[in-house]
Amino acid sequence: MSVSSSKEVILKKIRAALTESTPLPFPQSEGTSSMVQPSQKELEIQFAEEFNKLQGRFAFCLSLAELCQQLNTLIEAKNWAHIFCNENGLKKDMTAGGFTGFSATATLENCDASITTCENLVARTGSVVLTSASHSGRTVSVYAPVHICIAYTRQLVYDIKDALQVIKEKYGSSLPSLISLASGPSRTADIEKTLVTGVHGPREVYVFLVDQ
Repeated sequence: MSVSSSKEVILKKIRAALTESTPLPFPQSEGTSSMVQPSQKELEIQFAEEFNKLQGRFAFCLSLAELCQQLNTLIEAKNWAHIFCNENGLKKDMTAGGFTGFSATATLENCDASITTCENLVARTGSVVLTSASHSGRTVSVYAPVHICIAYTRQLVYDIKDALQVIKEKYGSSLPSLISLASGPSRTADIEKTLVTGVHGPREVYVFLVDQ
């Protein structure tokens, strides 16, 4: 098949361009420094402020016993009867700490709220980092109408890149198939630009941060 002269000229220019590397026009713009400013506050305070801005509910607990006491008070006030948790280690610790809210008949389908742990908390964005590698998997934090996350101060990091680095160091080459950031309750403004919560996930998200 014959090639027109104009097309051949264009192809020759493309071949020439591919064989010669073009220097970056603005090499100084390709720096590795972060554009995110370092935190000026304690991570606990910054996370609480950002998480509350996203309509999340935050509580700080000095001990496991205080955590269980606050949860018992919340469940009684909300009149929740079915609390679901798929993490046996967490259930054992909380039961030993005085939590009485777990129900033997609670399932993910009929629960009033679910309780999970998390990988990290990101202070700068007020986000909870969750992965499919946890015992709760992909669904527990999403399908329940209310998500209660139990986290510890040692899990606080400043930025998303710090959280991803922790996950990389923890799992090595066997990274979880899902890494997600939950920033407050599910919400959308697709319908007439009116903000609605609880459309694609939990309508309420609580984070109980334990000093440990």
